[in-house]
Amino acid sequence: MVMPTLSGLLALVSFVCWLLVLIHAFGRSVWKGVFALLCGIYWLIYALFEFEHEYKWIIVLIALLGGGAATAARLLG
Repeated sequence: MVMPTLSGLLALVSFVCWLLVLIHAFGRSVWKGVFALLCGIYWLIYALFEFEHEYKWIIVLIALLGGGAATAARLLG
């Protein structure tokens, strides 16, 4: 019962962090936002080199690792 809830929570937090980076990309330029939305590699490059936020590394790491942790929690539960 705990693992599906944990899995859903991790997936939601990961999605919100991914969305924060995407919103920032669209704020810079529509084309950067479209590329980040359609191409995961560009999203990663944008997140690492152009994304500016006080908690940049925490947001990027949660966006990247949260999905894997959610999948692992789902498989274990």
